Amino acid sequence: MRIIIEEPSINDFISWKKLWQEYLHFYKSSVSESITQFTWERIQDAQIPLYAFVAFNEAKELIGFAHVIYHASTWTKGDYAYLQDLFVSEKCRRGGVATALVHKVYTHATQKNASRVYWLTHENNKEARALYEKVAVRTGFIQYRKVLKIEP
Repeated sequence: MRIIIEEPSINDFISWKKLWQEYLHFYKSSVSESITQFTWERIQDAQIPLYAFVAFNEAKELIGFAHVIYHASTWTKGDYAYLQDLFVSEKCRRGGVATALVHKVYTHATQKNASRVYWLTHENNKEARALYEKVAVRTGFIQYRKVLKIEP
C-alpha cells in the first residue's frame, strides 16, 4: 500500500473527525463535540505548538493520524516532542502506516531541533507496543495522573 503523509488541510476535518471518533472509541473514551472542534482549531493554528500529520492511502482516504506537542524541558536545550495521539484505521493496520507516521514525527522533530520524541501507550495495547519496541526505547517510567478539571 502506498502511504502519503502530510499536514492536514482545513478540508480534511470530516475525515479526521471520523478517525478521531474511532480513536476515542478504541480507548473507550469520549470528549465533547466542543473539545473535538477546539482540538481541530488548535491543529490549524500556527501559533500553537501542536502539529498533526495525516496518512492517506492511494484512494486519498484518510487512514491514520499523529498529533505532536512541543514543549520545553529542564533537561535539555531542545524542546521535547510529545506524540500524544497515534492512530491507524483498523482496516489499514499492519501495513506500515503507524511506522511511517512515527518516522514523519521523528523527521519533523529533528527539523524543529527537538531533543527527543516520547509517548505513552496503554500496557494492554500489545499490537502498538510491538511496533514501539522496534522504533524506540521503553524507559520504564510509570505515569501518575490527577484530573483537575472535567471539560464540558
